[in-house]
Amino acid sequence: MQAGNGVPARGLGRLEGMTPLSSAQGRDLQADINRAGFYPKIVSDVIDEALDGRDPGDHLVHLETHFDHNEVHRHITVLVLAQDVLLVAHVDDQQLDDKGKEIMAQISTELVQLSKVTTVATSYVYHQPQNYRSGDPVKELTLGIAWAGAQRIDLAPAGCPDPECDADHGYTGTSQQEDLVLRVSAEADGAPALTAARNFAKAIRRASAPRATGTVEAKLPASAPATDVRGRVASRFGRNSHQG
Repeated sequence: MQAGNGVPARGLGRLEGMTPLSSAQGRDLQADINRAGFYPKIVSDVIDEALDGRDPGDHLVHLETHFDHNEVHRHITVLVLAQDVLLVAHVDDQQLDDKGKEIMAQISTELVQLSKVTTVATSYVYHQPQNYRSGDPVKELTLGIAWAGAQRIDLAPAGCPDPECDADHGYTGTSQQEDLVLRVSAEADGAPALTAARNFAKAIRRASAPRATGTVEAKLPASAPATDVRGRVASRFGRNSHQG
């Protein structure tokens, strides 16, 4: 069955007027968004729009809090597996005045084809590893995901070895594949949040790299070998390094 424009219809079987988050598959996602309590209506509407009728599957809702002098900043990252894509949604807020009466929220979303996901990396922290027994809880988990296509460009003013030089040397920078790194701590986020992150890591690993039934020759993009991507993600796995 296809939609009226000739494109295969998504979310078939859903009652008219229902949205992805009001479907049976989206209720757990909606509950986690509400539980996070960070502009849940905005987050839900943005995700509904970005999914464009796709039914959500496994997901991860991660709320982070940062302290900057006398200000408290929070931001939320929502990852959703939906059929053949990974949805990455991120919401930040910013205080525009000293009294905090004027606030602005910035929302960004990206749909990544699962076939473009090049790396799913995980880093675990265990307490007292000499006493480890199977099933002991993880203290921290860092999840890194990298994908081909989008490029992140980091620019900085170009330097000059001459300390007396005051000329404008323009800018220098690096271009690398887009990636995302999230750190979840049992102490800061709670054991259920860490378990959810582990489960999502397993889900996206299965979805982006399904087990082959035969011998298939993997083709890597010439411009970005998988080893380079893994290296970039791994290099950002410091305990205080995380990006939403």
